[in-house]
Amino acid sequence: MMRFWYEGFLGWRYLRAAPHRGFVSTIGGIAMLGLCVGVAVLIVVLSVMNGFEQVLRTRILSLTAHATISGLEGRITHWRHDLGVVEKLPGIAGASPYIEQQGMLIHRGQSAGIEIEGIDPRSEPRVASLGDHLLSGHLSDLTPGSYRIILGKDLAAALGAHVGDRVVLVVAQGDVTPVGVMPRMRAFRVAGILSIGMYDFDRRVALVSIGDAAKLLQMGPAVTGIRLRMVDLYQAHALVRRAALALGGGFYVDDWTNQHANFFRSIQITKHILFVILSLVVAVAAFNVVSTMVMVVKDKRRDIAILRTLGASPRSILSVFVVQGSLIGILGIAAGVVLGVLLATNLEALVRGLEALTGIQFLNARVYYMSELPARVLPRDVLRICAIAFALACVSTLYPAWRAARLAPADSLRND
Repeated sequence: MMRFWYEGFLGWRYLRAAPHRGFVSTIGGIAMLGLCVGVAVLIVVLSVMNGFEQVLRTRILSLTAHATISGLEGRITHWRHDLGVVEKLPGIAGASPYIEQQGMLIHRGQSAGIEIEGIDPRSEPRVASLGDHLLSGHLSDLTPGSYRIILGKDLAAALGAHVGDRVVLVVAQGDVTPVGVMPRMRAFRVAGILSIGMYDFDRRVALVSIGDAAKLLQMGPAVTGIRLRMVDLYQAHALVRRAALALGGGFYVDDWTNQHANFFRSIQITKHILFVILSLVVAVAAFNVVSTMVMVVKDKRRDIAILRTLGASPRSILSVFVVQGSLIGILGIAAGVVLGVLLATNLEALVRGLEALTGIQFLNARVYYMSELPARVLPRDVLRICAIAFALACVSTLYPAWRAARLAPADSLRND
């Protein structure tokens, strides 16, 4: 215990240089600053990537179900019976029928390609939280035979359509007439505006009643498939296959991990690459400790010689400078964690302030899927960053400490 306090005391004392030798403390502060900036940048970048992933997953799954069961030919006829069967299966929180088809909307000379989503307003809330994203209107407005439609915010803006306007919905299926094949179309009245917060969805989504979609597409009593919501979304892959087997098989199954697999995989790959690249920044900052400690050892040659003549062992001298280098690492990393967490938790406000100050929009929703910059600080990421930075800082102290331990007392006193 006495040895620990003796070596720790000297390591801390050497970190605080005397007033007439302030240069050592200055370069020690620079080394701490380098570690602080490197750790803070790494925390902020990883937090932004975590925030992107969380927000995108939440928004995507609020629009789409966790899994779908559809017919091999694009339709399920006896869907009411199948719906009752899958709703009773353990692990499935809700189910709802849907009709999906591509089409085109026309309004006052403007046209846009869309994804038609025929939904049942009564059962759709069991699988998706569309109602929470409505800027106007209600899902209950989509009653069969009313021919009403809910448009995505950016889709409505592109068409110049507002609530109450009439738009023409055109589908690829055609009717044979004496003048040739004419595309099937129907006028719909805009009943609401939907905003998911992701441009790719808000630009192409259009919701109609499942009954109106069936009539327009001449599907009769059939639907495209059944959407499922799981109690545990990470079990969707296994549960949707179990549900299809419970219905007797012969269905096409899909789940959110497959539908958006490449998208979320690209986020993970980007996160890993950024972690490796920015870890090099931390490594450069950590290796600045080497130059700092080398100068400290050179400055303390006389002290080392006196300690050796008083009986201090080389191991004890080595421990003193390892303690000093470790303290530089700990203080720099601690400051970096505080700075990084503060920046990450207030990042959105900082970005908005910069946008207002410069007049530049840093995040274009058409490119980045969202207009805000979310950040999510994960404790495991912070701990991993701290562990790597501290390990690099400790490794950086070994060589200077080893040189200090090998100094000969007589040579050091003779040179001074």
